[in-house]
Amino acid sequence: MPAKGVELAVTADVVIAGGGVIGTAIAWRAAQAGLDVTLVDPERGDAASLVAAGMLAPVSEALFGEGALLRVNLLAVARFGLFAAELEEAAGHQVGLRREGTLAVAYDPGDYAALVRLTAFRRSAGLDAEELDSRACRKLESFLTPDVHGGVLFAADWSVDNRRYTAALRAAAARAGVRVVRDRVTEVLTRDDGAAGGRVAGVRLADGGDIGADRVVVAAGCWTGTITGVPASARAAVRPVKGQLLRLRHPRGMPPVITHTIRATVRGADVYLVPRADGEVVVGATSEERGPDRTVTAGAVHDLLRDAMSVLPVTSELELAETCAGLRPGTPDNGPVVGEAGPDGLLLATGHYRNGILMSPVTADAIAARLAGQAAAPEWEPFAPGRFDTEGVR
Repeated sequence: MPAKGVELAVTADVVIAGGGVIGTAIAWRAAQAGLDVTLVDPERGDAASLVAAGMLAPVSEALFGEGALLRVNLLAVARFGLFAAELEEAAGHQVGLRREGTLAVAYDPGDYAALVRLTAFRRSAGLDAEELDSRACRKLESFLTPDVHGGVLFAADWSVDNRRYTAALRAAAARAGVRVVRDRVTEVLTRDDGAAGGRVAGVRLADGGDIGADRVVVAAGCWTGTITGVPASARAAVRPVKGQLLRLRHPRGMPPVITHTIRATVRGADVYLVPRADGEVVVGATSEERGPDRTVTAGAVHDLLRDAMSVLPVTSELELAETCAGLRPGTPDNGPVVGEAGPDGLLLATGHYRNGILMSPVTADAIAARLAGQAAAPEWEPFAPGRFDTEGVR
């Protein structure tokens, strides 16, 4: 791995700023297409990718007014299975893909009525949803609290082990020849070629080195706003949203306590529990507007454990393996920012908020297509960076 400061004279076909799942998936795909790729990230993209539940849940997370986001999420989940299989073959290890579905549960008639209304909307969009009474919910997940009023099974939702998935992407990118620089991109460099806005010439690093390239992809997540040369409207649109979650582990000899992802609303707070093949259960997650703060708080740990035990009382018997906090890249409309922006040769792939893992394959497809001079899938049209320009702010 190159040391910092060695890249002064380095050039590449494309430089990718950001080494989370989005940036690494793009790097892998671009290298597969024969491009010379340099990926720059100071901490392996850990701000969001390694602190995630790995839910691939376009159906159970579909909300009123987010039709465009639903369409790109459905495109993403339809792509994920084949992408994961290709990735496992390229990396040489499994990513922990699970297809059991999501069970959303409610605890009183009012909560259940709200869940049914949302389910009707999801069905109207052509999504698969099966309403269940209390007995049917507990037949699927026997450790659920007896207080459950009813629920809905979203069979089309999947999940993936985000840490195994991230490790596989890194391994596949390395095998494809992606060069990795442990540094931070501070500026997108441009040159005057007579066109409005100029053309990309490369990037400047925090250590003072430059990497020359005709194309730059900014996939820096919540840090997008720190990179000079990215259009001001896009920089301002992406903000860090703090999320805290827990990782629980079954004691030795204890059988798995859940097989489906479980979602619930407890005292007005949303909570989810996501099983892993190795016996781990992820409990999440908070959503906090606290800027770039990654501290774990006692209150969040308490609330997540309390809500998880309300849903699944047996949670109290699991081991508390890890507490962690990450930063999701949020945007004003909760949608990603993907496409050409600013000077010729600059592409953005950021702002994926809660859907970075899910969208990583189709984002990589979209950026790889743009790098090859081709059009991306039409589902991406509503998420172009220009929608946050002054005249197009929503």
